[in-house]
Order: sequence, then structure tokens, then C-alpha cells
Amino acid sequence: MHFRVVQRIIGQLLMLYSVTMLVPVGVSVYYGDDQAPAFIQSFAIMLVTGLVAWLPVRGVQRDLRLRDGFLVAAVFWLGLGTFSATPLLLTEMPQMSVVDAVFEAVSGLTATGSTVLLGLDQLPKSVLYYRAQLHWLGGVGIIVLAVAILPMLGVGGMQLYRAETPGPMKDSKLTPRITETAKALWLVYFGLTVACIASYWYAGMSAFDAVCHGFSTVATGGFSTHDASFGWFDSPLLEAIAILFMFLAGASFSLHFVAWRSRDVRAYWRDPEFRAYTLILLLVSALGSAYLAFAGQYGGVAESARHATFHFVSFMTSAGFTSAGFDQWPGALPLTLVLVGFIGGCAGSTSGGIKVVRWLLLYNQAMREVKRLIHPAAEIPVRLGRSVVPQRVVDAVWGFCVVYIILFGAMLLVLVGSGLDQVTAFSALASSINNMGPGLGQVVMTFTDVNELAKWVCVLAMLFGRLEVFTLLVLFSPAFWRS
Repeated sequence: MHFRVVQRIIGQLLMLYSVTMLVPVGVSVYYGDDQAPAFIQSFAIMLVTGLVAWLPVRGVQRDLRLRDGFLVAAVFWLGLGTFSATPLLLTEMPQMSVVDAVFEAVSGLTATGSTVLLGLDQLPKSVLYYRAQLHWLGGVGIIVLAVAILPMLGVGGMQLYRAETPGPMKDSKLTPRITETAKALWLVYFGLTVACIASYWYAGMSAFDAVCHGFSTVATGGFSTHDASFGWFDSPLLEAIAILFMFLAGASFSLHFVAWRSRDVRAYWRDPEFRAYTLILLLVSALGSAYLAFAGQYGGVAESARHATFHFVSFMTSAGFTSAGFDQWPGALPLTLVLVGFIGGCAGSTSGGIKVVRWLLLYNQAMREVKRLIHPAAEIPVRLGRSVVPQRVVDAVWGFCVVYIILFGAMLLVLVGSGLDQVTAFSALASSINNMGPGLGQVVMTFTDVNELAKWVCVLAMLFGRLEVFTLLVLFSPAFWRS
């Protein structure tokens, strides 16, 4: 393990991240909300800490191994949640405890969107912007950004890329050089963000709301500037724009890049994961619309389709925006919304959840086992579209799902043991580990009334979900620390 190299990179990343504190300073000055000192102090704290970590090892130049990359990703994300909580602790409004500030910061960075805050409409503009900025920076990944713009790291960018990006198949690169791959992903991310902000603004949002909601939408985060989320606007046009960009953000950014580079939109439909992703969303939205219309919840098919489509796209892509009281929907619809969050979006997107490609591989593996019962001697590969999936990837997917279930069960027991009722505990953990945002029971709109132990467990679940379990779990393996 090259600890000195890891220390150097952590220091560089923290110094890079400290610069982002200056943007809310400008917002605070522009709107005159008097919160600029909190962000300036946070900038100084992060910059000095990064310098202290970097200076003693600035001359160390060694190759970064894969395990070093996992350590960088895990330590940086764990530390980043703490440092990102600093402005929330220093601001005069809102006044937050340590656990609440860390919860809010980690929820922002992991693009979860769960919140402990009430009265968003009265909060300072700089704080509201900062929450949205956390989403946007954490969306594709701060480490991927560093790989894109800091080639002076001088160490294996591929190791950082593989450790930080979501999805079961991380060895493929869009371009021959990993730096160019990271730049390509961020170019797509930035382009979608600009288009989303412009669309919101053109459709009637204020410039400030458009920026904040644009950041949250493309990052599939869910933080809003209003307690009522999208329900505050009560605009079918804005909701339609949100549906479009949540859908695009839930698709693979690599696929967006390939389609853009080839100038061929048919690239989307040739991808089996994207086809499954689209069909699942169409199916659950149609069923939800029919259920609401039949129950007479909104008095018409059009209104039922509007709200059902918005919420199913929001929950499955883990964006977590709401436009109506979904928890009051009839029958099993509220629980269905929470469950589709386990599906998630496509691998390589900003969405949370298990990811559609993993579900496809599990289904194909199950079908292979059924065929083996009939033809025990047959050699039947697992396919994804026309491609044969290596057995190593299939094994990794099985391992991921098993660990995911075990972790979920263990953390669920802790939440119930802490005093939460079963509905609240299940949905709070589901929204956290799937980076989804809202839940049921006590956490429909906010985690304010959840006890401190449960909040810490949910913080850990958000990080496990964002880093897809193994990046954190590998740190507890004795083999990881052996040289």
C-alpha cells in the first residue's frame, strides 16, 4: 500500500474541493444574506488541511495501484462528508447539530436528496445554492472530475476511475486515455446541466430556481429550494421538462457520449440496458396512471398520468423530486414507488439503486439455470444483448447483490432497534442506500424527527450506495491491507 501517494492525492483533491466554497460566497454577496463568512472560513479550513496533507509528500512519485485507488475513493468520500458539513455548522441560518449537518452534506454529495431541514423557502439563498452545488459536484463524481482536469496527479487515473464510478463493468474506456474518458463524461454532464437549466428558466422558473433545480435534476439528487419541491410550481410544463432530464440523467453517460460522437440516436435502442430501462419506466408509469385514474385520486386520466409518470421517473432514477402527496395514494402505490428505487437507473449514470444492468444479468442467469435443469450438460453462456458476459462479471453481480441484501438487513435491524417503526425504518434505509431521497412514514418529506443513531446509519447507507458497497467494504478485508 502506497500510503504516501494516497496522502498526496487526498491533499490535492481537498485543495481542489476547497475552491468550490468560493462560489456560495459570491451567491451570498449577490443576494446579501450575510452567510459569506461561513463559506470563507470553510474554504480556509479545507485549503489549510489539504496543504498540511500534501506538503510533506509533494515530491512522492509512485504508480498508484488498484487498492490505492479504492483507499483514495473511500477516504476522500468519508472525509468529504465531514468537511462539506462545515459551512452548515458555521452558518447562522440554519443552526444545525453535527449529525444533522453531516447528514445533509452527505445526502447532497451522494445525490440522495434526503433532508433534515424545514422551512426551505425562508433559508438564505447561499445555503440553498450550496445544497444544489453538493448534488452537482457529487453527481458524476469529484474524483472523476479530478482525473479529467488534474493530469498532474501523475498516477494511475484508471484506478481512481474504477474505484469511484458506479456500475458492474468498469474496465471499458470511451477513449484510449482515461483522462480523455473523464473529460468526455464531464462534457456530457455539463451539457445536460446547461440544457436543463435553460429549459427550466425558459418555462418560467426564476434564474436562481432554474440553476438549483437544474443541478439537482441532472445529478438525480432531489434537493429543492422549496418545501413543496416541484409541487410549489404546480406546472405541468416544468414537470415534463423534469421528467425528460431525469430520464436522460438515469441513462448511461457513456451511451450519451457514444450517441453524440456517432451522431446516431439509434445507439440508444441498440443498448439492451437502455431498452430495459425505458420499458420498465413506461410499464410502471402506465400501471400507476391507470391505478390512480381508476381510484379517482385526481379525477381524470390526464392528471393521473401527469403525477404517476413524474413520481415513477423521479423515484426510479433516484432523483427524489415530488409534486404531490404520493404517500396518500391508494393501495400499494406508495410502496411500489419505494421499491422501484431498488431497480435504479443505468450503470454509468448519476442514478442510485442496484442498476438495471445488474437486474438483467440476474434474470439471464436465472434463465440459464432453468435451461441447465433441462439440459444439464449444455454450455450456456449468459448474454447481454448479443454479447457474452464474462463469468467474472456474473459472479461479481451475484456477490454485490448478496452483500447488498446482508447490509440492508443488518442496518434495518439497527434502525428498528433504535426506535423507528418498521415502515419508516424500511423506507428510510431504502431511500438512503438507493440514494433516492423521500420515504414513507416519518420520512415522507424530512428526516428531522429521526433519532441520531438512525441518522448515522443512514449516512453510512448513503455512502455504501454511492460507492456501490465494495469500495467501502473492501477496507474491512485483511487481504486489502497486506502488501
